[in-house]
Amino acid sequence: MLDIKWIRENPEALIDALRKRQWSPEESRSTVEAIIAKDEARRQHIVKLQEAQERRNAASREIGNAMRNKDMAAAEQLKAEVAEIKSFIQSGEATERELDKALDDALSVIPNVPLADVPVGKDEHDNVEVRRFGTELISARQKNMPNKPREHFEIGEGLGLMDFERAAKLSGARFTVLKGRLARLERALGQFMIDLHTTEHGYEEVQPPLLVRDEVLYGTNQLPKFEEDLFFTPHSGGRLGLIPTAEVPLTNLVREEIVAHESLPRRYTALTPCFRSEAGSAGKDTRGMLRQHQFYKVELVSITDQESSLSEHERMTACAEEVLKRLGLPFRTVALCTGDMGFGARKTYDIEVWLPGQNNYREISSCSVCGDFQARRMDARYRPKDGKGTSFVHTLNGSGTAVGRALIAVLENYQNEDGSVTIPEVLVSYMGGMKKIEAQ
Repeated sequence: MLDIKWIRENPEALIDALRKRQWSPEESRSTVEAIIAKDEARRQHIVKLQEAQERRNAASREIGNAMRNKDMAAAEQLKAEVAEIKSFIQSGEATERELDKALDDALSVIPNVPLADVPVGKDEHDNVEVRRFGTELISARQKNMPNKPREHFEIGEGLGLMDFERAAKLSGARFTVLKGRLARLERALGQFMIDLHTTEHGYEEVQPPLLVRDEVLYGTNQLPKFEEDLFFTPHSGGRLGLIPTAEVPLTNLVREEIVAHESLPRRYTALTPCFRSEAGSAGKDTRGMLRQHQFYKVELVSITDQESSLSEHERMTACAEEVLKRLGLPFRTVALCTGDMGFGARKTYDIEVWLPGQNNYREISSCSVCGDFQARRMDARYRPKDGKGTSFVHTLNGSGTAVGRALIAVLENYQNEDGSVTIPEVLVSYMGGMKKIEAQ
């Protein structure tokens, strides 16, 4: 959530930011003007309440003076005035809550403001490539592959270890059953990632709840804008949401807290299932495991002070890239443009892994810096070094990486002409010494 004071003082800057995010000029201006009008109405009402409080206090003192002077008529008149003011204040406090909610509701659907160095563009075609890794690996491995590299689902089904038909019988579309050595390979990938981040990259492993309250989803901006992408289950007269990513519980570990500056940065990681309805992806990636309702992901979350968040963003991205380097998977890193960037992000790097079967790079990790956008929604603060006042923390999140997509990338990049798949060297110990997966 954006700072209303900043919006009040910089309306044109927000209008420009919304235009960069592909809002129309008319919608950008009308939205900002409506927010400012709601803020002004709320502030004027608060002034009236304060004036009423001051008059009530003054009138109460005047009643005492009138009583001491035995001016009963004046005292009764003042008492009537106090009663009327009290009634106004009570109804006015209810009105203030309504005005607060109206302003919060308006602010909750406004996206974050992109940083100045974010490329301005419409969609993924305007993203800017930052760097590549492993280009030489692509050509070197082609000699071991079929003339036309197979896609992951062809490889998995050929091995007899990936079953979409039975998954559909169990749960419907966008689910997969993995068996035997392929199931173990997915588990090995998750274990390798979490071990790397905890032993070498300084992240603390967390095993968070997979079901969370609405206010937790709101804190990391899944609600209200992305409600249709979530799964919910009834709970104690209300509901709990299944996490779409471990970013949700990990970031909210500091909600409604004031943390000590010396405890920052806090770096958390978790290997969890994730659940997404994929409401807006009808017809996209319908074959295989690329876009599933249920998948595993290793999440990275950092909580920092204001001065450190940008350098932490570069660090987090490097940690995610290191996973792919160790696995020997070619990738490229791109800076997302303003029109392709997520709702809560100020800047995002996507890491796209090479998939020979698709002859294309596909996203496997997205690392974002959010500034204090989520912290305002969570009321998460820290006390600066000088001990004076508090400031909102800055939050960052990234995939370190998506385990299912890493499995896809391993299958396609390490496929052999005979249908087998070579195990990346760093995973051999996790696979009990196994170096190759062959058809059963």
